[in-house]
Amino acid sequence: MSEVLATGFFDGVHLGHREILRGATAALTFVNHPSGVLAPGAETPLLMDAESKIAAIKACGVEKVWALEFTKEVAAVPPEKFLDGAIPGFPLKAADIAKVKCGMDWRFGAGGKGDAALLKRLGVEVEEIPYAEYKGERISSSRIRKALREGNVEDANAMLGRRWTVRGRVSTGKGEGAKIGFPTVNIVPSRQLPISRGVYAVESCGVAGLANFGFAPTFGERAWKEPVLEVHFLSAPPPAENGEMEIAFVSFIRGEMAFSSPEELARQIASDIVFAKGIKTIS
Repeated sequence: MSEVLATGFFDGVHLGHREILRGATAALTFVNHPSGVLAPGAETPLLMDAESKIAAIKACGVEKVWALEFTKEVAAVPPEKFLDGAIPGFPLKAADIAKVKCGMDWRFGAGGKGDAALLKRLGVEVEEIPYAEYKGERISSSRIRKALREGNVEDANAMLGRRWTVRGRVSTGKGEGAKIGFPTVNIVPSRQLPISRGVYAVESCGVAGLANFGFAPTFGERAWKEPVLEVHFLSAPPPAENGEMEIAFVSFIRGEMAFSSPEELARQIASDIVFAKGIKTIS
């Protein structure tokens, strides 16, 4: 059976990606961003981990997903050989594909020299999907990352078509939050996060919370050495699944601050909770 193949990196599986994936029977993507191979040390922080991306792609109705590792070998594949069995782990060839669906700026092959026009010259039917827009501008993964870095969580969520989430391992904390009346569940993300350090209104399994992503600088020598996501739930915390928890971001409240004492921090947290409860999209 010939496949309708959607191609792209699909980080975030945002509204524009979903248009590319609509009607596709198969998808080709990569688990790691090409930037980490093409420019070592400058890898792009991803909006979602590979497992979540594959699940989101399948949720669009795509039955087969090839999520491959992007390597130097893949980067060196001549664009003319892209659908000729030259990509390790990808079995489809041009004869197996009824149509390729891609974004207007999709590039592939060595030097990024392959595009939709090349595939058409090789006899492959290609459907280029126009950009989706938000507030009159193109939706892209990089624009969503920028919105998150700048604290524009609502804009990021609007472009994603859902709340941006982080899944990570639940870790034992130092108990500092409990000492000041605000116990936290600590989440260790599986990847670098594309957000600024600070305080956020969040939810998990319908339970509202207040999260701080950062070092907890108020505690001096007991501060974290690496950024940690600490979540104080406003009611009973949801259970972790297989030692992990998924946190959905609702709104940015303020940047991370160092307070003169734990008591001053506690007063600020109480104020942050009042503010979070006033946000319409959090219960």
